[in-house]
Amino acid sequence: MIGFSCSFSRFMSEERYLEVSINANERIDDLQFKGLKLIQDPNRFCFGIDAVLLANYAKASEGSIVMDLCTGSGVIPILMSKKTGASRLIGVELLKESAEMASRSVRLNDLEDRVEIMNEDIRILPQICKKGSIDVITCNPPYMIETHGLHNEADDKTIARHEVMCTLEDVVKTASALLKTGGYFYMIHRPFRLTEIMVTLNRYKLEPKRMRLIHPYVDKEPSMVLIEAKRDARSRITVERPLIVYERPGEYTEDLLRFYNGDKASPEVNDEE
Repeated sequence: MIGFSCSFSRFMSEERYLEVSINANERIDDLQFKGLKLIQDPNRFCFGIDAVLLANYAKASEGSIVMDLCTGSGVIPILMSKKTGASRLIGVELLKESAEMASRSVRLNDLEDRVEIMNEDIRILPQICKKGSIDVITCNPPYMIETHGLHNEADDKTIARHEVMCTLEDVVKTASALLKTGGYFYMIHRPFRLTEIMVTLNRYKLEPKRMRLIHPYVDKEPSMVLIEAKRDARSRITVERPLIVYERPGEYTEDLLRFYNGDKASPEVNDEE
């Protein structure tokens, strides 16, 4: 059964802010949403706009339990803690250093009463967590199959980008096992794997219900796809209108800004692919 750390402090004093340790090479980034901050190390894998898009696409009803697989810096559960009414948000990260940094970001934002980071391999979650216990699962998984591109298997950036530690099937299989009947799975991925994604979701009884293609510019082909799937649902999918990210280099579209809950500014993120 999943454990959940609880802290009942409601306000972060200056002393509390200072007691969260920041290691060498780390920085504190402003997520530009309700005062949220995130600890990141530029020498490790930093979150990109794909994580921000997924955190805004995913829905979670009041009191629901949300789990984010391959959570990395913990940006998705941290953002969703202020964007949804979820009562518990659990980020699962394999790399010990990344999980520890994400946990410090949780403390930095005074979110211990709602957000927990687990340092665990997502492939064994069905063995240690109660099956059918999660309302919503999100994942921004590695996009590239292991043979795509040159990489060093020991590098955490490689693990984040390539399927060297978990595959698309691992992610979907785990999500299917942990979701309640009628629960939702949200994922962002690359369109070039869309056929494989749909087949895999169907194999594990996660029925695609919504899909939205993300285009960097209006005249460019899509570079990402957002997908919502529902456990044990009937077959019917809504293909939503495309989302265009940039009006011109360095300038987000009004559509993108509205997608980020109507804020005048969106967070500075790493757009490196």
